[in-house]
Amino acid sequence: MEIKQRHSWPSTIAEATAIQEELRGEVIVTDQLGTVEYVAGVDMGFEADGTISRAAVAVLSFPDLKLQEQAIAYRPTTFPYVPGFLSFREIPAVLEALEKITIIPNLILCDGQGLAHPRRFGIACHLGVLIDIPTIGVAKSLFIGTHGELGSTRGSWQPLQHQNETIGAVLRTRQGVKPVYISSGHRISLPTAIDYVLRCTPKYRLPETTRWADKLASARGKV
Repeated sequence: MEIKQRHSWPSTIAEATAIQEELRGEVIVTDQLGTVEYVAGVDMGFEADGTISRAAVAVLSFPDLKLQEQAIAYRPTTFPYVPGFLSFREIPAVLEALEKITIIPNLILCDGQGLAHPRRFGIACHLGVLIDIPTIGVAKSLFIGTHGELGSTRGSWQPLQHQNETIGAVLRTRQGVKPVYISSGHRISLPTAIDYVLRCTPKYRLPETTRWADKLASARGKV
């Protein structure tokens, strides 16, 4: 997969904020995705006390969710862990992993936030804009926003609100387990994002894309 460099990687919060402010106007939250034959997950692990980033990408066929391709990339970690700036710590290595795959996914599910971000530019938005592929943020925990009481059955969801704006959804992917937090990343609407997340979670709380990528990123999978 060929990726063009859109910007240099910052070393300060001020520089990172400026990039978010500049690029967030390019985020598209309407459906601009064609037939989805391949879905991918990306995830991160860290080695050597956090100094080395280990990025993983797993490409699955859709809708049967069978692993088709996987790749891992290692890169020195150049940005600290700061809430709201996750993409600057993780995306450089993720892009290197994506450059190794030959099957171009039609949709990428990111382990993190999309629009559900203080500046409406979480990692899913950032990655989607950089590579111009539809992306969804699928986070394990709430970052910002509030929501109503969620039903206990699979498929139940509530809008996630922040500053009088719907920024995502809290979604129950499996009865009796904690929900996940869904938000549009790029080129996909929230209702469509919810639909694809449910179709990618046939058995467990997290999407199969995330589960495969997590195994690779944490060195539990094979490459």
